[in-house]
Amino acid sequence: MDEDAFWELIERSRRHSPGPGARLAWLGDALAQRPLGEIADFQVRQDELRLRSDTNALWGAAYQILDGLCSMDGFWYFQPWLIGLGRDVFERVTADPDTLAELPAVQRLAWRPTQDWSDDEWPGWEGFNHLAAEAHERLTGTEGSLHEALEARGHDTPHDTAPRDPGWDFEDAAELARRLPRLSTLFPLSAREERDQRDRAAFESLLAERGQTEEQFLAELGVQWLA
Repeated sequence: MDEDAFWELIERSRRHSPGPGARLAWLGDALAQRPLGEIADFQVRQDELRLRSDTNALWGAAYQILDGLCSMDGFWYFQPWLIGLGRDVFERVTADPDTLAELPAVQRLAWRPTQDWSDDEWPGWEGFNHLAAEAHERLTGTEGSLHEALEARGHDTPHDTAPRDPGWDFEDAAELARRLPRLSTLFPLSAREERDQRDRAAFESLLAERGQTEEQFLAELGVQWLA
């Protein structure tokens, strides 16, 4: 599967299925009908595109849109969301991240608090990261079979973001306005105190949902409690 075939599959998924969940199901079924080698090719193409989008320039744009809710994991999920928007958008945005401001999927989020965004609207697509591995395992019946196949090819799949372009302070308003003039207008960062309060409220809601104290939650993660 070359890059043209990869993008054709992405485009077909957009035509057949409206939401991210339905698209994942469609893509998973489509991949599972391909030879194992093509499934591995799909992962390689995805990795190549991820590396192209793995820049501080794009990370800063995602950080702006997400009002600071864009850790390394957040950016890791943002990248496949961008791939899912199709080839033309991907090429344009990786060349100039500020062009994200032109996209209807982004414009719909402007001036709305992130907590009001639906799951389908959220600019992240975590499940896309596992598509090829799950399709490969469906055919082989062996967990981790894709990893072994890629290893045999000498291909190393990235597992984290590692931008190589110069970094910059995503909290610097003047720098944001210079680098991302349109996005910084559509998505002005909330005050740090406001974001901290929002994050704390979300964390307390999670604790209540899980029926845990903060100490219990951190212990489950293997983090030592510091009173």
